[in-house]
Amino acid sequence: MRKVNSAGLALLLGLVTVLSTPHVSAQKSSAAAVAVATSRAPSATFAAAREAAERITADKLKEMLYHIASDEMAGRDTPSPGLDLTAQYIADRLGKLKLKPAGDKKSYFQKIELSSTEVDREKTSADLNGRAFKAGDDFLPSGRTSGEAEAPLVYVGQGWVFKPKNINAYEGLDVSGKIIVVSGNGMTPPSGVTQQEIGAAQAGDWESPVSYARKHGAKGLVLVPRSFERVWRFGAASLARPSYRVSRFDEEAGGEAAADANKTAAPAANLPAITPSREMLNALFAGEQTDGASILKASIAGESLKGFALAPSKRLRVSVSLRVNRANSQNVVAVLEGRDSKLRKEYVALGAHYDHVGVGRPVNGDAIYNGADDDGSGTTALLAMAEAFAKGPRPKRSILFVWHMGEEKGLWGSEYFTNYPTVPLKSIVAQLNIDMIGRSKKAGDANPKNKMLTGPDEIYVIGSKMMSTELGNLNESVNSSYLNLKFNYHYDEPNDPEKLFFRSDHFNYARKGIPVIFYFDGVHEDYHQPSDSPDKIDYEKMLKVTRTVFVLASEIAKAPARPVLDKQLPPERMQR
Repeated sequence: MRKVNSAGLALLLGLVTVLSTPHVSAQKSSAAAVAVATSRAPSATFAAAREAAERITADKLKEMLYHIASDEMAGRDTPSPGLDLTAQYIADRLGKLKLKPAGDKKSYFQKIELSSTEVDREKTSADLNGRAFKAGDDFLPSGRTSGEAEAPLVYVGQGWVFKPKNINAYEGLDVSGKIIVVSGNGMTPPSGVTQQEIGAAQAGDWESPVSYARKHGAKGLVLVPRSFERVWRFGAASLARPSYRVSRFDEEAGGEAAADANKTAAPAANLPAITPSREMLNALFAGEQTDGASILKASIAGESLKGFALAPSKRLRVSVSLRVNRANSQNVVAVLEGRDSKLRKEYVALGAHYDHVGVGRPVNGDAIYNGADDDGSGTTALLAMAEAFAKGPRPKRSILFVWHMGEEKGLWGSEYFTNYPTVPLKSIVAQLNIDMIGRSKKAGDANPKNKMLTGPDEIYVIGSKMMSTELGNLNESVNSSYLNLKFNYHYDEPNDPEKLFFRSDHFNYARKGIPVIFYFDGVHEDYHQPSDSPDKIDYEKMLKVTRTVFVLASEIAKAPARPVLDKQLPPERMQR
């Protein structure tokens, strides 16, 4: 599971999406029908599912996990040879099970191109009326565009045009030949406008700051994002160590739609953009009607101040020089085809991320972050379930297995899959995500780092009733009729400060309108440490959770109807 405040968080690629309405409209039913559906009990074939689940053993889980979390895989960073080795290991096992490849070109791999930008510091600079500013200290290049600009400045507030609500940040302002200063990342909609409204508006009814700048002759951008503090916490370090991003989002969306509230926009070609430091921002607005501190405060708060042209005597010169490097990675995707001629066209999706954080700072002489629990446990559980399903009996619906890459870097693999699915996305009836299910809090453990770790018979269940009451109820009834784990719903609180709902791969399925459940054992002392090793796994607990998820998936796959989607994901939970 990714850290909520990791460097990868600043690189998250958040396409502007709306909740898929076909799922909702296709599943509307009377109140009486919903009442019956939400009380669904385990099916008459429940015993057969339990019998199949018994094929999953602790010894088999242990054998696979010791391989996946071995030093040979070198921490499974994205991208890395170790991650590729792990992908091949998974694919080889799937091939022996004769599961249908569901990646690209009839393979198990959905190929994903990555790119990274490296700043050429010697050729990247900024100057305000003779005062020099240094990259990494005074400003950070934003996006992946090289270019030069020298011009006067104009502040444009949040910089949006949204005609349906009479929003026009440029009224009375001329940006032609200017460098524009934006309160925001250039892509997050202004206050009072949702991403859903942007998505539903006609193309000519709105302009983002980036698209407006491009169309109206601006020369460059100075972006002051809401995530200013986070950008500066991690951004300077990223200049020294380039980080990869998924390429296709930026290329197909013209560099715009890939941005979200946690990263700055990727401007159009030859439109350089920077994020200034506090000191540089103060210098830009010295002597103006609004000072730099007020601009920053408004930007962080998401407020829009009235725009104005800065003193014409001020001229900012910006030069950004970037080098782009490319690499490849992959999701691993397989399908067990269902036996029902009609329902086999629908899928129960099972997911886990098979990456971790690679090789890093040595701790007690160990620099390999093996990620046994995070998420070797989920990766292994998925393999064990694939084997159990492959041995039959086959359910009516198909089972979709997806091992996602790049979760630790910002949910890359799941975002890519849900934007470029290899099966029809509307045919996925539910997604069950397994991310960390192998650790248990021991009796008497007073370590504060293990405060939120669950016990041997306990697991956090996240998001199970957020979109489908029926799915959540079925999860509970399967559990109470089978192994009776203690389900902990702590992280379903709307104001959860850890924001767990947003931090694993199920999130990208949820925001596409697919009901989800996320199984999670809790953060512990070895989370994102070299000490997250397979010898510390509670294999009996891991077995119980794996079998429980297997039986639930079997029940969903055998049910006459898909889980009723009776709730829309709240707007505040559509975005990270």
